[in-house]
Amino acid sequence: MDIITQNLRKGLVTVKIKTLDDLWYLSQMIEPGDIVKGRTVRKIKIGEAEDRTQKVSKKQVLISIKVEKIEFHKYSDILRVSGTIVEGPEIVQKSSYHTFNVEENKVVSIIKENWPKFQLDRLKEAKEKKSPDVLICVFDREEADFALLKKQGYRMLSHLKGDVSKKVEGVNVKNTFYADIVSKIEEYNERYKARNIVLASPAFWKEDVFKVIKDEEIKKKIVLATCSDTGKSGVNEVLKRAEVRGILQKERVAKELGLVEELFKEISKDNLAAYGLKEVKEAVNSGAVAMLMVTDSLIQKSRQDDKYQEIEELMKVTEQIKGEVFIISSDNEAGKKLDGLGGIGAILRYKVNY
Repeated sequence: MDIITQNLRKGLVTVKIKTLDDLWYLSQMIEPGDIVKGRTVRKIKIGEAEDRTQKVSKKQVLISIKVEKIEFHKYSDILRVSGTIVEGPEIVQKSSYHTFNVEENKVVSIIKENWPKFQLDRLKEAKEKKSPDVLICVFDREEADFALLKKQGYRMLSHLKGDVSKKVEGVNVKNTFYADIVSKIEEYNERYKARNIVLASPAFWKEDVFKVIKDEEIKKKIVLATCSDTGKSGVNEVLKRAEVRGILQKERVAKELGLVEELFKEISKDNLAAYGLKEVKEAVNSGAVAMLMVTDSLIQKSRQDDKYQEIEELMKVTEQIKGEVFIISSDNEAGKKLDGLGGIGAILRYKVNY
């Protein structure tokens, strides 16, 4: 994400969206009540209202809306920001409703009365130069799954089937299946410019596939790991492996996993932890919260239910008492585990009696 303008005295930040990850960050920064300004296409009626020959034409206009609704469509890679028009050219009716479709390469301005620190942290994080994505392949003797690890979580890419235990006359099934895996690795490496490629399997099969790879540049990116399963459970298992954590230590997903695992450790000891809205609220009001974790799905749901103000207040008060706020993506295992606790949890400075 490029920051074009940042004037916090006026509450103004203008950014250019460069990657799909930036859309996720932006979805965590824009809130109901904010003003969002940008260029968009809008249907404009040409001619007098009573004129039967009145025509409708699509025009690109620069408008500002007061935000009412934010929707991040993770799998269509579009951020939709809706609200009423508060500023625009004369041909655009004020107070009418409009939806911005924010995509890559779009420039938008966000104006707030106040930028909380946790949102400025998201802005800073999005601005920092990102490492390319990590490609993950988990496989066994019968199937292989490919996933792309991004800052906000991972996305499953494809699934291969190929039973190497079969014997087909005149065909080396094992070599064919391994060749298919390598072909997919080459395809995704070219498409996503992966920084690292994690190749994981039970037993020694990963070494066998590694030997089939001919491209020396790809070989340099390979990290071998062990897993006991394929699919999402295999990917989640791989993310916890020591041999993989090294390459992920700067990635957001690894950080979030570490935070949530620390929370669960404290819960298991019945010690310095609070979870669920009621407990966390009491802990925040007691000044006991050192680290507050909230999932993006809880934020999204609270916006839909008109309860976001309560969540936002908890985040702001946490910062006022010198605590840290972390927004956890529900796309990864850490977020799913935290969602199981109500989507909110906190690590405490001292124990609170509820």
